[in-house]
Amino acid sequence: MSRNYEIHSGRRIVKTVASSSSLQAAIDYVHTFGSPKEITILGTDTVSWRGARFVAVPVPPAHPRG
Repeated sequence: MSRNYEIHSGRRIVKTVASSSSLQAAIDYVHTFGSPKEITILGTDTVSWRGARFVAVPVPPAHPRG
């Protein structure tokens, strides 16, 4: 089951992606920049690419208006 995650670089949200986990969302986003050999996993939701850190944060579900 996929869920939406915001990819953060510092204080900025750089993209929102759908993925099965926060780590996979971060890896998928960074993989678009280049080789998987340049990606370092730093935690369960954080990766590094060429010194930059990217964190995937779950997007809270929208509340229905009613």
